[in-house]
Amino acid sequence: MQPEFWLDCWQNNKLGFQLDAVHPLLVDALERLNLQESQVFVPLCGKSPDLLYLAQYFHVLGNELSEIACRDFFAEHKLAVSEQQIGEFNCFTTTNIRLLQGDFFALSKADIADIRLVYDRAALIALPVGMRQRYAAHLSTLIEPGGQIVLIALEYPEHEKHGPPFSVQSTELSLLFPGAKIDVLAEEDLTGQGFARRRFNTSSLIETLYLITLPV
Repeated sequence: MQPEFWLDCWQNNKLGFQLDAVHPLLVDALERLNLQESQVFVPLCGKSPDLLYLAQYFHVLGNELSEIACRDFFAEHKLAVSEQQIGEFNCFTTTNIRLLQGDFFALSKADIADIRLVYDRAALIALPVGMRQRYAAHLSTLIEPGGQIVLIALEYPEHEKHGPPFSVQSTELSLLFPGAKIDVLAEEDLTGQGFARRRFNTSSLIETLYLITLPV
């Protein structure tokens, strides 16, 4: 899956993956977890309203490939924004939210210094298996040792549907993040309900909230 696929989705408004409201599992996570970090990193963030919700609790640093998504986020929420070029990234900044527009795989630790908390709603599940391995490996280099990832994943019979979004099981997470502690915080049975704006004709569809704690 090439970057052009996602750029085309934004260019042509193919936004079946986009939620119009804050994800209820994110609300659940923040209510249940005693997260002490001051900053959260949101990879492949799109224009998610989760960014605004997170900004009530943290300084939010997002990364998004599409310039359209970044500009739409600030315009739709009527946020004053400043813009500057920082290295390979176009940086959009408003109160408590900063978005780095550009390729996730071009990010270095210097770009997102001292990140110990990540929120991943739709990044990992947006990627096919080979790219998931690359994504997890790169993400692990960006996070401080002992850092945590709040992850929302989907699981369904893979032979019944082609992603994205892709099915990701807990056994795969153990391989993607070796040595990490993986806790299931919540599960929702979405069978027959669909995901975001998409309908799923699958015999089962489970959405799971994970807390992944990387080794020190």
